[in-house]
Amino acid sequence: MGFGVLGVFLGLLLEVSTHGPHAVPRTSWRHEDLDLVEFSEPGISNYSTLLLSEKKDALYVGAREAIFELSKKNVRVRNNKVQWTVAETSMTMCTLKGKSKERDCLNYIRVVQPVDDERLYVCGTHAFQPQCKHLNLADFSLDGQAEDGRGKCSFDPSHSFTSVMVDGELYSGTAYNFLGSEPIISRYSPSQTLLRTEYSTSWLNEPSFVFADVIREGPNRVDGEDDKIYFFFTEVSVEYEFFGKLLIPRVARVCKGDLGGQRTLQKKWTSFLKAKLVCSMPELNFVFNVVHDVFVLQGAEWRDTVIYGIFTSQWGNVGLSAVCAYNMTAVEEVFSRGKYMQKATVEQSHTKWVRYNGITPSPRPGACINNLMRQQNISSSLHLPDKTLQFVKDHPLLEDPVLPVGGGPRLITKDVNYTQIVVERVRALDRNIYDVIFTGTDKGLLHKSVVVGGEVHIVEEIQLLKNSESVKNLLLSSETRSLYAGSDSGVVQSPTAFCGRYPSCVDCILARDPYCAWDPPNAACVNIFDVPSQRHRRLLQNLNGDADRCPSASARALKDPHSVTVKPGSSAELPCLPPSNLAQVVWRSNGSILTEASRFHLLGETGLLIYSVAPEDQGHYECWAVEWAPAAGKNFSRLLAAYILTLDAPPPTGHVTPATAAAAAPRETSGPNTAENIGKRNRAPLTSALAPPSFTSAVQLTPPPQTDSILTPPPSSTIKLHPQRELSPSSPDPQDPATEYLQQSSGTALLFLFLLFFLLFLGALTYNCYMGYLPAPCLRGRDALLGNKKSPGQPEYRACEAGLMEASAAADKIRMTERPTQNGGGAPQNGGRALRDTGYETEPEGGSNGQIPGHGSFGDDLSFQEKPFDVDCELQPIQFADADDPLC
Repeated sequence: MGFGVLGVFLGLLLEVSTHGPHAVPRTSWRHEDLDLVEFSEPGISNYSTLLLSEKKDALYVGAREAIFELSKKNVRVRNNKVQWTVAETSMTMCTLKGKSKERDCLNYIRVVQPVDDERLYVCGTHAFQPQCKHLNLADFSLDGQAEDGRGKCSFDPSHSFTSVMVDGELYSGTAYNFLGSEPIISRYSPSQTLLRTEYSTSWLNEPSFVFADVIREGPNRVDGEDDKIYFFFTEVSVEYEFFGKLLIPRVARVCKGDLGGQRTLQKKWTSFLKAKLVCSMPELNFVFNVVHDVFVLQGAEWRDTVIYGIFTSQWGNVGLSAVCAYNMTAVEEVFSRGKYMQKATVEQSHTKWVRYNGITPSPRPGACINNLMRQQNISSSLHLPDKTLQFVKDHPLLEDPVLPVGGGPRLITKDVNYTQIVVERVRALDRNIYDVIFTGTDKGLLHKSVVVGGEVHIVEEIQLLKNSESVKNLLLSSETRSLYAGSDSGVVQSPTAFCGRYPSCVDCILARDPYCAWDPPNAACVNIFDVPSQRHRRLLQNLNGDADRCPSASARALKDPHSVTVKPGSSAELPCLPPSNLAQVVWRSNGSILTEASRFHLLGETGLLIYSVAPEDQGHYECWAVEWAPAAGKNFSRLLAAYILTLDAPPPTGHVTPATAAAAAPRETSGPNTAENIGKRNRAPLTSALAPPSFTSAVQLTPPPQTDSILTPPPSSTIKLHPQRELSPSSPDPQDPATEYLQQSSGTALLFLFLLFFLLFLGALTYNCYMGYLPAPCLRGRDALLGNKKSPGQPEYRACEAGLMEASAAADKIRMTERPTQNGGGAPQNGGRALRDTGYETEPEGGSNGQIPGHGSFGDDLSFQEKPFDVDCELQPIQFADADDPLC
């Protein structure tokens, strides 16, 4: 049993380590380390609605009871502001409905959409009475009478909501009533009536809307189909049986030219269809069934469009987030050729959704008007036959799912909850186009990832927000190359790349950032979009992370190591921080690799601590960083710091001081190589890396100190090094420290781990067997081993035990004897009814007259007159059979 439990535990660890998420940001930047631009105003919160205008060079922000116009180049510059508050009467009505006056009964701006170049259409919750107005950009004022916002904006500011403006028409996904129990997808047009979904759980079942966008067909579409609007949401499943509410991510589609039906589906969508989005790990049978945000990466044509989505599991204790990508052609294939599902009644009570195998009406239900329909004199949805419209009304769900690119997630992270996503396509110096993914988290962090060869590499992690709060909105401007993040506390502007923060060529190349390249003449990492195209030939960039082309350090960069002098018996701290979360630190002392087993040496990711410095600890110490580049298949080593450790007191007679020949200070960086500068230059990372799979060395590194609880905690810090060819561009020593270290020890850690588990198992087995918690075979073995040591007891115990046995026998005899009457007669009372045996009492219950029986109720013929358990053991201490010492 013990081996089975141990095997299951080790199997789970192996499964997680083999197939679990390994994506860790290579570099982490704290908020105080970056020059981010922020905007907020006192008394105003919830800056969650953002609209970027490239023509107006402005960023429009919808907040609580205020709308701002900020400069797109610098959000600190506020160009305009207008306030939209709630009247006292509306607030009173809101409070009478049980809502909070300080939190709910305010006006949260949820819709900021462009109508034309001169106006914006804005909507707010307005104390649970949603209203909409037009905002004139000329004088930045709200004009006209407020319009009813039902179906355009949510009542509750906390409810999910999405909207998109297409050619002056507002498409929204929200709730239509105060309680939020009537979800709809609607279209508002100034020239037409409101078009909406059918109020049915078959159409929408408790949806949570996240995103909506339009896909233009373009003029080259040969079939003449209409533009389409896609809605993304999570709803309660109707097709799967589950013990609770099973959530399903969906994509729904409506046609831009839909006008509703003539008789059937009047003022309702005739083109509404929905399908399931699949984002799962097939090898583990794990499904991410909740979609949080979607970004549509538009291409030159609709076929080139890629949809990126953020997914998590319905069961939040898993702690995983995934990014899946879908080709627009796969989505179009499901909606144009997918099978329908229909309701089927099982046993006259239960409704189940099954595939529809009947004949599909023509034209195809849910299809947009195309050239083939026009040839049949069907020029709009008003001309569709009732048979087709009735079929759409009863069969809005498609059976075929939309599968992701590659069959699974492109990115999986652990202990990170993604909330927002934007994607940009970047052409690197190799002329290839790469998708760069920016994802915001619920802790105010931003992850930047790049898709290279089907794999995703997280380039960096940025702490956008000071506080641990969620990123509510995220926009990207290719013109300013900036990201704009909205949260409850304010708006933050961040550049898309921090190339200038990489101090060396190796760091710049290993970052694998398509925005960054190394400029050898200027010895700096630069943004390729800031360099004229004619100078791109001299830049170095490799998105596989191969830094072989990096130039070697010049002779001027070689400096003497930093001298550290301490008193004998004191402690010495040699700071050294790794340049990235994926790098591992290796220390060398006088040419030898230091391990945890070294004398009074404490290795950590922040440096080396030497306790009780002795004369033999003097000498030359080097700190090396070893980083594995999986795409290049190589290790890259570079010297980070070098120290000369000496004692104040003169060395003993005959002691030979190690050579203090000059070894380079950090040869990949510029500036004086002092302990203070090293500590300032290298910051403790937000996350540490899971090294690539290989054999494990014996060095264990402690995680770096975290200065903020919202930062991503580091994973296991066991060093895993790869013995492939390594590059040491700054070291004249041909032998790499990683190779030397691996030659010392290859299996110590595994052997120690095995012995530890084996000893723990033996200890647990022995303890449980001794305590008698295991089955009979083990107990018999224990008795055989401890039989001579376990005495049966003292003579006093045996005498007491005999008395107890005699009393027990007498009690059995009493129970078998016919019960006497209350007065001692031979016939029992109550018609001969036997007295109740409780299992604890030996005296009979009271008779029918309610009297209490006396001592003579047992009769005079009983040989045992005393109470059967009144055994005098005061002077006979009782000893348990398994006890080693007698217990009184």
